[in-house]
Amino acid sequence: MEISAASIAIAGGLVPALVWLYFLLKEDSRCPEPRPMIALAFLVGMAAVPLVLFPEEFAQSLFAPGLPLVAVLAAIEELTKYILAALIILWQPAVDEPLDYVIYLITVALGFAAFENALYICHPNPSFLCTGAPLQSLGTLHTDAIRFIGANLVHVVSSASIGFALAFSYRAKTLMRIGAVTLGVILAIALHTTFNFLIMDKAGAYVSDALLFVWMAIAVLFALFEILKYRTYKKLPPNVC
Repeated sequence: MEISAASIAIAGGLVPALVWLYFLLKEDSRCPEPRPMIALAFLVGMAAVPLVLFPEEFAQSLFAPGLPLVAVLAAIEELTKYILAALIILWQPAVDEPLDYVIYLITVALGFAAFENALYICHPNPSFLCTGAPLQSLGTLHTDAIRFIGANLVHVVSSASIGFALAFSYRAKTLMRIGAVTLGVILAIALHTTFNFLIMDKAGAYVSDALLFVWMAIAVLFALFEILKYRTYKKLPPNVC
């Protein structure tokens, strides 16, 4: 039976994101979130992808290729993910402890990465929907592999930056929380911009640097997870949320 390009694209987009989601949810195993809420957050992330296509195309018509355009595109994606999460997820009763902000924003980010990567398998232009376009040639597999590994992780660490800003300012006053979230958004855009700028070089000169950068960011993310869990649960008996 012939496997369609769309089927491969869906599998290629979903499977890596779901694998990362499985491992990241282990960080919240003590007080796991409701599975329907996790599913909703993932779908919210996927829904953000069509919303960024027009603004990104408009930005590409205004800016020449280069760092300013990369930064604008990163800002569009990070702000869209966060705004949708804030409107649909973050006010829900299930978000009742600091760690939840990180978990849900990471889940939104993985939903976004899953849909974005599925589109990319169909065509290297992310605004081109999967409607029968040929799959990428073998000659681009190395670049695509970097994209799949890196794109999932850069979305995770970028959105997690905003989640940690909300988590660590959980009991702060409103003005302090606004300041913390603003810094989190700026950091998210900076991380996303840095990674994308490094992988822009067609010769692949900075691919190893991009991967090193994102893996270092992931290491910091897991360290912050442990700090946040300690702060959240240190005064509670074992196995009590």
